Amino acid sequence: MATSSAFFVERDYDLLIRQVVGDDDHLLNADHHFSLFKKKYGKLYASKEEHDYRFSVFKANMRRARRHQKLDPSAVHGVTQFSDLTPAEFRRNFLALRSKLKLPTDANKAPIRPTHNLPTDFNWRDHGAVTLVKNQGSCGSCWSFSTTGALEGANFLATGKLESLSEQQLVDCDHECDPEERDSRDSGCNCGLMNSAFEYTLKAGGLMREDDYPYSGSDRGTCNFDKSKIAAKVANFSVVSLDEEQIAANLVNNGPLAGYGSSGYAPIRMKERSYWIIKNSRGEHWGENGYYKICRGRNVCGVDSMVSTVATVHR
Repeated sequence: MATSSAFFVERDYDLLIRQVVGDDDHLLNADHHFSLFKKKYGKLYASKEEHDYRFSVFKANMRRARRHQKLDPSAVHGVTQFSDLTPAEFRRNFLALRSKLKLPTDANKAPIRPTHNLPTDFNWRDHGAVTLVKNQGSCGSCWSFSTTGALEGANFLATGKLESLSEQQLVDCDHECDPEERDSRDSGCNCGLMNSAFEYTLKAGGLMREDDYPYSGSDRGTCNFDKSKIAAKVANFSVVSLDEEQIAANLVNNGPLAGYGSSGYAPIRMKERSYWIIKNSRGEHWGENGYYKICRGRNVCGVDSMVSTVATVHR
C-alpha cells in the first residue's frame, strides 16, 4: 500500500514520491500520476464508478504516505501495486496468515544456542541461500512462500544446491489441520500456517521444484504432486525461542527462518539501529527490490511472535 516503503527508478515516480513528501498540502497532478500507476501495474476497472472510487482511494493513500513520511523521515513512502486498495481491503485480501492456528503443545523446541559470538552483520543472500523474490499475486498464500523460503535455505545448507521450491504444491495439496482446532487447516489462498506446512511436507515426502509444479496463484486446481520429482525433504522442524538473540543465533546457524507471515533472512545494523531484513512475496518492485527492513526488539508486524527453523534431508 502507499504506506509501504517503495523505490522506483522511473523519473515520474521519483517526482511522485517527492510530491507526496513535500510541503505542499495538495496532491498535484493526481490524474497524471494515477495514469502512470494504472499503466505500470496494468490496472483495469469494470466501470467509471469503480475507476473513480479507486482514484479516490489512491489519493487517500498518497495523503497517508505523506503523513507517515513526516513521522519517519528515514523512510521513503510512495506508490506500490496496492495503492488503489483501502487498508481493510489489503488486510482481507493479502494478509492471509491463519492467525487462529496455534502451535501444537508438543511442538519441538529449538535448542538454546550461545549468542556471545554472533556476527554484527549477517545476510544469507551473501551466501547463496536465498532464491529470487517471488510474487504471490492476489492469492492469500503468503504462508506457503514463507515455508518454501525457509526450506530452500535449509536445503541449500544440506546439499549445496539452491532450488526454487513449489508454493503451488502447498496451495493445492496441503490441507494439514491444526491438532488443537480440527476445523482449522491450511487452505490454499485462504490462509495457512508455516508449521502445518512443514508437517505436510514431512508426511508427503517433500516438495517439488517450482519448475516442475509452477505457481498459478489459484487454489481451484487439483493436487498434482509427483513423488518422483521431489527436490527437498524435511528432516525435522522446530519452534525457535522468541528471544531475539536466539532468533539471530538460529538464523546464523540453521539458515533462513520462517517468521510470522514472512521469511526473515538477516539481522544487520544500520548506524546504531538494529533491524531484520524480510523477504517479501510481492515481487521485486515492492520495497527494496522485494525486501524490507523492520526494527528489532519491538515485535513489529508480529515478526517475533512465531518463528520456525527447518532442516532438510541430506541427499
